[in-house]
Amino acid sequence: MNFIETRGNDGQHPLKVSFSEAILSPMSSFGGIYSPESLPDLGSSFLADHLNSDYKGLARDILAAFAIDIEPAVIEEALALYDHFDDPKNPVPVVRVDDDLYVSELYHGPTRAFKDMALQPFGVVLSALAQQRNEEYLILAATSGDTGPAALETFKNRANVRVACLYPDGGTSDVQRLQMVTEDAANLKVIGIHGDFDDAQGALKQLLGSAVFKAKLKEKQIHLSAANSVNFGRIIFQTIYHIHSYLELVRQGAIALGEKVYLNVPSGNFGNALGGYYAMRMCLPVEKILIASNRNNILTQLIRDGRYDLRQLAVIPTTSPAMDILKSSNIERILFDLFGAARTRELMTQLDNEKHYELSAEELERLQAIFAADFCDDEEGKRYIREAFAKGYLMDPHTATCLKAHATCRSEPLKSIVYSTAEWTKFSPVIANALTGEVGASDSDALKAIAARAGIAIPAMIAGLFSKPITQGTIIDKAQIEQSILDFL
Repeated sequence: MNFIETRGNDGQHPLKVSFSEAILSPMSSFGGIYSPESLPDLGSSFLADHLNSDYKGLARDILAAFAIDIEPAVIEEALALYDHFDDPKNPVPVVRVDDDLYVSELYHGPTRAFKDMALQPFGVVLSALAQQRNEEYLILAATSGDTGPAALETFKNRANVRVACLYPDGGTSDVQRLQMVTEDAANLKVIGIHGDFDDAQGALKQLLGSAVFKAKLKEKQIHLSAANSVNFGRIIFQTIYHIHSYLELVRQGAIALGEKVYLNVPSGNFGNALGGYYAMRMCLPVEKILIASNRNNILTQLIRDGRYDLRQLAVIPTTSPAMDILKSSNIERILFDLFGAARTRELMTQLDNEKHYELSAEELERLQAIFAADFCDDEEGKRYIREAFAKGYLMDPHTATCLKAHATCRSEPLKSIVYSTAEWTKFSPVIANALTGEVGASDSDALKAIAARAGIAIPAMIAGLFSKPITQGTIIDKAQIEQSILDFL
């Protein structure tokens, strides 16, 4: 399978690249990114044929359909990492919360967040490619809280790879911060910045597109790549769990094979929703994809009104910080798939230069045929956490935003699959406040209180964070990022 550029070709990049080339160098002409030239048509029989497949078997066949240029032995090594999740036989449990609502729990990996689903295998693939080419790579990651820990975990001590991870100081939960700043592998550098996630992601994209920075790396014989979902190596693994979750509903007798469902996804950087969109395009019976946002509800505005307008906006800190994002990178791949490269370049250039764009009435109609959206404020989210807990289900504040979309965005009485992107342990003070009204509890105290109230154990990888030494103490202004990375190298 070939990959092409979302903003067209500038005459200095290849017209098409392979999967391995797209993940090793993820930025393309005019500041764009790579998308598949076409998606595999899995056919109507694919779901029936995989009704009894385990997760790795399903993943193996979906990757084969993409015809990626990765050796089978490397794919097997990558998929074997799912064996280290909580339940090797079912790394993604799908749990019934209500008659029409099921939660796909994507957080049962080593860092307790959905980013492990893609980044665990991605780390194996990228390191293997670097070794095959006898090349050294710097992997950049910008995080709103979960990408960072997952990227550091998958790349630590891997050959031919070094990682520089940017996070907004004060913009993550304490557990997320500890997961990053206690990493001590020699090939990892964690950098806190004064700013928000959009600042971190903007710095990442600027460095990925900087000829000067790349020239400095070339002097050190180092190539540049990224672990964020601008990299399609992340997205390809995020299509799999949408198909798995649907098959789980069939296996549980909740739906009949071929019956449509809603996919209900926390917004974030839109990679999760994009994976669902690609699964829908390939074979999945989906009525609509529901996009749940917090108060940073720029995507609600886009999907409802066709406007992406940042001119009067700044990031609002919320209790669901991994969604405190205004520029969602993977919207670009949706625009490209629906409207083509020329229109995508026009829209994204206007967003970059003028901080806004507007879809035509026809374009908005096409977008709304696939997506619906709503947003949930912090107090609403806490209410949904309380209501779910009363029914016996403990959820994090990002998952809670999906319950608002479940209530307001469905037009048909179909089952919904909510994608839970993080375990409760990563946001325990918010959950403690939602359940008891307690204010100001430390992460450690809140974890213990919730575990006792719910009658569950705190996972060892979370409990152990509070006694680990801080090894990554860098906190700097945005202007210092490039030099800090070069000093690390």
